Amino acid sequence: MLRPALLLHRRARSACLLTVGLAMTMAGCTREAAAPEAPRPVLVTRPADMAARDQASFAGEIRAREESPLAFQVGGRLIRRLVDAGARVEQGQPLAEIEPADLRLQAQSAQAQLAAAEAEYARARTDRARYAQLVDQQLVSRSTMDAQDAAYRAAQAQVRAARAQADVAGNQAGYARLLAPRAGVIASRQAEAGEVVAAGQPIYTLAGDDGREVAIALPELGIERYRLGQPAQITLWSRPDVRLAGTIREIAAAADPQTRTYAARVALDADAGDVELGQSARVFLAPAGDDRALRVPLAAIQPGADGGKTVWVVDPGDGTLRRVPVETGPYGASTVPVRAGLDADALVVAAGGHLLREGQLVAPVDRDNRPVRVGSAAQGPVK
Repeated sequence: MLRPALLLHRRARSACLLTVGLAMTMAGCTREAAAPEAPRPVLVTRPADMAARDQASFAGEIRAREESPLAFQVGGRLIRRLVDAGARVEQGQPLAEIEPADLRLQAQSAQAQLAAAEAEYARARTDRARYAQLVDQQLVSRSTMDAQDAAYRAAQAQVRAARAQADVAGNQAGYARLLAPRAGVIASRQAEAGEVVAAGQPIYTLAGDDGREVAIALPELGIERYRLGQPAQITLWSRPDVRLAGTIREIAAAADPQTRTYAARVALDADAGDVELGQSARVFLAPAGDDRALRVPLAAIQPGADGGKTVWVVDPGDGTLRRVPVETGPYGASTVPVRAGLDADALVVAAGGHLLREGQLVAPVDRDNRPVRVGSAAQGPVK
């Protein structure tokens, strides 16, 4: 009688252990199911950085806004150069001299001719007064008096002409010295002492102090994308980490027949800093229109409701995804301009958007596979 009871007890104990084991197994499965999802790595970029990378850049050279070729107004032999290239000069400072002997002789000759004309004028005036008295006494004819009047007026005109010639000769004698018309720097020298120069032949090139510009060449293809007054950024080869502000001041009306490019000048702002003539520079221009808008990669655009466009944006607070509707422009080769709906510093998922979902936790990385910190940590630059 005891053996069946013992057998029943053992069976009940086994059933209890089996029940406990199943319960523990189900509890373990529940704990595994409730474990948090690991953040999914996603490649992100910022629209402002994409727009900056799409900026066109052009190599250029720092030039003065006013570059004046300086020349003598008269010809002669250059006897002295008083400054050299690179020298800073002030307004009115002598720069060079030509042989003044011939100019002085011409001035003396003009003065002598003036003296002769004045003497002839004095004689004609005296004769006219004498003949006027004879006409009153009816001792000479009226026609003789008319001849004296004509001679008087001719002598008077000769004096005016001789005086003008003397003034010109005197001015030319003063042209033997070449003076700086304004303050600036001598950019180049084109003549040497002892050389016979013609009137108007450049001796120096003066770069004025009225401003600095960058001379660049714009391509024929897409020239309509650039306008006068368009903002630009300039970097110097000696200071690549500093960007100076500027604007397009001038664009040539016709392309160069050899290079087929349009010469342009980009004026630096007044507070752009100290730059030197001849420095190498690079100008960054954001073309007008949609090309100046924020840009995202083609793969970042996802279909939205009612045929619209959306992008995935990483929430900087908690690192989750949210879908943001955007208005786009014409598609480019690798990027899309975003006209509205997106902030310049937003973290946009650049690829794989079809595998993501709203509210998903992600781990953003840049194109160099470096983590981009979100949350309370400051976000670094995304390239």
